[in-house]
Parts: sequence; C-alpha cells; structure tokens
Amino acid sequence: MHYLYSLVLLVLFNACIQNHLSNNTNPVGEYNVVWESPSNDHNGSMPIGNGDIGLNVWVEQSGDLCFYIGKTDSWGDNGRLLKVGKVRVQTEPALVFSDIEFKQELDLNDGTIRINVKGDMDNKPVDINLNVWVDANNPVIHIDQKSTIPLAMKATIERWRTKKDTLPEIGVSDLMENRDMPGNLAKPVIVEPDNLIQGTKDYIGWYHHNQKSEGFDLTNKLQGLSEYFEEDPILHRTFGGTIKSVNATKINDSTLVTPALKEGSLSVHVLTSHPSTPEKWTIAMEKLMANTESISLEKHYENHKKWWNSFWDRSWIKASPSDSTELLKSDNDAFLVSRAYNLQRFIDASAGRGNFPIKFNGSLFTVPSEGMPGGPDYRRWGPGYWWQNTRLPYLSMTASGDFDLMKPLFKMYVDELLELSKYRTEKYFGFEGAYMPECMYFWGSVFTADYGWTPYEERIDPLQESGWHKWEWVSGPELVFMMLDYYDYTEDKEFLQNKIIPTANEIIKFFNNYYETNDNGKLVMYPSMAAETWWDCTNPMPELSGLHGITKRLMALPEGAALEVDRKFWKEINGKLADIPLRNTPSGKALAPAERFEDKRNVENPELYAVFPFRLYGIGNPNLDYGLNALKHRWDKGAFGWRQDDIFMAYLGLSEQAKENIVERTKNYDKNSRFPAFWGPNYDWTPDQDHGGVLMKTFQSMLMQVDPYSSKIYLLPAWPIDWNAEFKLHAPQNTVIEGRVVNGEIKGLKVTPASRKDDIVLIPND
Repeated sequence: MHYLYSLVLLVLFNACIQNHLSNNTNPVGEYNVVWESPSNDHNGSMPIGNGDIGLNVWVEQSGDLCFYIGKTDSWGDNGRLLKVGKVRVQTEPALVFSDIEFKQELDLNDGTIRINVKGDMDNKPVDINLNVWVDANNPVIHIDQKSTIPLAMKATIERWRTKKDTLPEIGVSDLMENRDMPGNLAKPVIVEPDNLIQGTKDYIGWYHHNQKSEGFDLTNKLQGLSEYFEEDPILHRTFGGTIKSVNATKINDSTLVTPALKEGSLSVHVLTSHPSTPEKWTIAMEKLMANTESISLEKHYENHKKWWNSFWDRSWIKASPSDSTELLKSDNDAFLVSRAYNLQRFIDASAGRGNFPIKFNGSLFTVPSEGMPGGPDYRRWGPGYWWQNTRLPYLSMTASGDFDLMKPLFKMYVDELLELSKYRTEKYFGFEGAYMPECMYFWGSVFTADYGWTPYEERIDPLQESGWHKWEWVSGPELVFMMLDYYDYTEDKEFLQNKIIPTANEIIKFFNNYYETNDNGKLVMYPSMAAETWWDCTNPMPELSGLHGITKRLMALPEGAALEVDRKFWKEINGKLADIPLRNTPSGKALAPAERFEDKRNVENPELYAVFPFRLYGIGNPNLDYGLNALKHRWDKGAFGWRQDDIFMAYLGLSEQAKENIVERTKNYDKNSRFPAFWGPNYDWTPDQDHGGVLMKTFQSMLMQVDPYSSKIYLLPAWPIDWNAEFKLHAPQNTVIEGRVVNGEIKGLKVTPASRKDDIVLIPND
C-alpha cells in the first residue's frame, strides 16, 4: 500500500513537471534577485536601466535609498566616461525601523526594483512600498511610493566632483598616458566639478559641462588625423539631471522634499547634449520634463512594462536537472547557469540601447573601489574600446533576438569610424581600403600611449609604436562577419546594401593592398600577429580565417543581392588567401596560431578562431579533429574573463567540458559585490561584461548552433544529458525555434516558419 501511494505521488509529480515543461512561456521571474536586508554600501547595489541610463540601486542600513546614475554618452573633458551623478532619497518616517520585514527585489519581467517594508510603528501595522524604474521609452528615472501611512521623501543631489581634482592614477588608454614620463602622465589629468542649477522654483538639478577638451586635438595631431575632423566630440558636451515632484518644496539647490502622502513619486530626468551650453542644456531639459509630464505616470509605467514584457518574450533558456527530484531546488548548477544567463541579458538590455557600445570594463554599473581614484568614475583600462573585448557582449544577441541592442556597435564602428579608417589608410599608405585598429577612442584615434608621442610627420612607420596590437587587424573581418550574422537573421536588405557590402569591400581592399603575393599568387600576411599573443607571425589565424569566412559568405549571397563586380572581387581575394594553418601535435594535426608564429606575449588561443567566431571547423564540418587537437594542446586555459574556452568547447561538441567551464564561470562573481551577476574584476573590471558575454554565448551554443555557410541548424550540439531545458531562440531567415529538452530528447518542437524544420539537425548525445 505504501509502495502504491508513493508510485501515485511520483506519477502525479512527473505529470506536473511535464505540464510545466510543455508550457513554453518565459520563466524569467524565477531568476528575480531578492534581498531580505538592506545593504552596507554601494557594493550591495542592484543594476537597472533603460538601455541608455543605468543605475546602481541600494538601501542603506539607515533606510536611505541611494543610486548612482550612468549614461552611455556622458563623456567628460578628459575623454573618460563619467557617471552622471548620485541621488539619495530619505523618507519620513525612515524605511528602516525596528523589527521590520525588509524585501528588495529586482523584478526582471517588469524592469523594476521593488522595495517593501512591513512592521509595527506606534503599535500599528505599517506597509511601505517603493518602486524604482528607468523608463524604457524615456530618459527618466521614477521612484514611486505607496504606503499605508503618509510618507514624505527628501531627495538630495550628492556630488563627489565638487572641485577641480587632479587624478593621481589613470587607466591604460587614458588620453594623457605616456609610459616614458613619471607617473605615466604627459600632463596632469584634472577632473572639473559638476554644477548645481540655480534659480529654479519647483525642481533641483545639476550638470557637468566640458569647458575644455583634453586630448582630442592632441591625439589627432600626433596621428596625422586633424584635417579629417570638423567637430570636437568632447568640447561643450553637457550632461546632468533634474529632480522633480508634484507639490514638492525646494529646500536648497541640492534638496527637494515631497509632501507626506500615502502615494507619491519623484522623477529624475537625465540628458546629454552636444554641443551645448549650460543655458541651452537647461532649456532642453525643461522641454524634456514638460514632454514627459504630458503623459500620465500610469501610462508611462504601462508602456515601460510592455517593453520589458516584450523583451523577455523574444527568447529564453531555462535549464533544470533531468533528475526530477532536484527540479525544484534552486541551489543546483542548472538553475545557477540559467539565472546567470538571464541576469546578464538584463544587464545588456539595461545598457545596450544608447549612443555608444557597451563598455566591457564595467558597463554603466561601476561603483567606487577602495584605493582607486575618481570614485565611481574609475574603471581599470580606462575609456578606450578594445575590439576583442567590446565584441563579447554582442556575440549572443542574434540568437536571443536582441537585434536592437546590436545597433550601437554598428553605429560606432560603421557609421562613425569607417570613413575615418578609410582616410587613415589613404594617408598612411597611399592606397584604398580601411583597417580597424584594435584599440580606439570613441572618435577613432588610436590610444595615445600605443601610437606613441612622436608626431606622424616625423615618422617613417606611420603605425603605432607599441607592439601590442600593432598588426592586430581581425576587428575588420570579424565586424563584417557579425554584420553578416545580423543580415542572415533579420534579412534586412537595406542593411546589407548600405552597411555590410561597403564595409566588407573596404576591409578586404586593405588586406589585398597592404600585403604582397608570393610566386603562387597567394597573399603573404607579414608582418602580422595572432591576437595579442604571438607577435611575429606569417599568415595569422584570426585575420586569415576571418577573410576566408567573409569572402565565402559574401560569394554565397543570393542572386541580385550584390553587383557582379563585387562578386568577382570577392572570388579573386578568396583565391589569393593562404590555406588555414595547421601544426603537428602528439594527437595529430591541429589548427595553428599562424603559418609561422613566434614571440609569445599573452594568453589567448588565436588558433581556435577558425572554430569561433569564424566557424570554419566544428560541428557538421570536415576535420573536426583539427579543432579538437588544437583545444587539447592549447597553451593557455581558463573559464573566466574574456577567455573563450567555453565557447570553443561548445562548438567542438564537448558537452561535459563546456558544462564544467560554464558552471565554473557562473560561480566566479565578484565576492565584494552582493549582486550575483556582477562578475570580475578578472582581467578587466567589475562588472566584467566579457565574462558574462562568453557565458551567454556558451549557454546558447550548447543548445543550438547555426552554420553560417549553409541553412543548417544544429540542436543539442553540446547539451549535457543530465540537464533538461525549455527554450525559445532565434535562427537565420527570421526563424524562431521553441521546444523542450527532456532526458536528452527534443519535445514539443515548434519552428516558425514551419518550412525551416527541414533544416534542423539533431545531434545525438554520445
């Protein structure tokens, strides 16, 4: 009888599980982050944002609500991406009092941080609720409160840039970095103060105005680029915020108090203008506030939630142990990886729709670090963009359907920097084409210290003096490869014609013109380097496999998508490329970093670029063992930061190794941070967006991979047998794939459009 009863329970339990798994809806709410106590300081902050404005939000032990404000285009006069500011909100009565139930929850589905406090005050039950959200459709932060007792809110602008301050230390890539000078500084780096808005009646505010521009003209003169630029992107840039509330009282220029009500709200508007003056910026800000207030707060929040609900409905992955007895436990590896994936995707969405790409070294969510100058403005490696780092948060966005988040990357590198790259190529070498330096500021100049302090006119070699990145030019081919992915998924013909083909032609022209051919008519790519790791190479794997990949894909474009002259050019270049380099290992032939490679300086594995990102070797392709042997005999290993071992493993079909690495990566978050997806600092800075970017791409690729050279879609290429899953992912040709994985088998598969089902290849788990 006991056995029969247990059997019935087991059947019912499994039926519930199957019913749950058959309901293909986004399970993101399971990954909400909930804290049941206030935080000690900014290290206990939660991230939230609207794609352009990002906050670090925390409640202190005193009950004060605090948040730093970041923005994608708040570039200071030293070319550093600065925080916009900090706001403190105090309530009367205070949020924290004796014997309370405290809850702070990041509600992923609604893009809202919810703070709830329950307890007894004067022997009466009290329930206080605060919502913090950054409007998904407008540049405004809202703090809404609803309480069982009247509650007043006092908002204070807390400036740390209050006077001119000389930085004692700068990050690599800062404009004044000179490694031959004492302190590595060519001249002092002075941070200018923020200013409070004065003379207003019903709101308070502050702004930072770049009265000077340090380094923009300098870098361009050193590099021979001054004639190209018509406008300084730093000078007269103005950014800041205002705080306003209905019937609030302005105490002084930095403090505003709302009346005590059971329902109330504060609004913090944030604006960057360039070029501008404080007066023009203030006028623009007041217009912005008026436009926002013309629509009710309720309508704004309704639209805000719609955006986030729609975002989460695009795609999802939820893994769970295939052992049903562990399905409901939240302390298992499958749950932790799924949570990490969803939290990182939320961080990307919170900072990925602005005017500039996501900063790999902290995104918008840096906070003060002990011993580091500049408070929350400090980030290791400074203000510059490294392509190898910048790309990593973007690798997963096609499969997740987050095409809007990719646009800032293409905007900077194609819309804003391609023409400069063409100009630089013509001036430096006297021929057509464009190369993308690995390290650039947002306007396109190479880092000052890398280029060197000898002016262009006094040089024989126009390239940068530093050996780091001197011939590292894979950014061009990989940019084109990522754009081709975007086109394959969206079938955006205008993007193909106006962006991809012109960019591809300029990148290919550069390599064709820069390198000479040998007696066999093959390009000999020397001098060259393989990533930052091998400094003396011939025919390096990253650039060579990238050129093979993009020419192969361009030649395969459908009839009518490209001019015949372009097709002829691509075919000609493809025929001039050397073969993919191989080396001998104890296990047999393996992909090599280059045809010839010497002088190892770093710890990347450039030989595996033929596996990923360029996908010439891997699942479904010949000579898989070349990639497997390269991975087995790689020089360096790791599952953190920008290391891509996890991705290589997934694309080589190594499910258990990929699982082991991604689980290790998931558990490697910054232990100084309370938020479980603030990775780092690793090689870079906290929160490390490279670490999270590799995690996301690996998780997707374990479940699904697409062949960029055919229509094939591979399911379960590296999925561990002991994990079940629910998923919805995107594939090329505007395809959406939904289904479940149950004990290693695909269940409830739905493919839209249905015609694409014939292109799916199920990889059995050996």
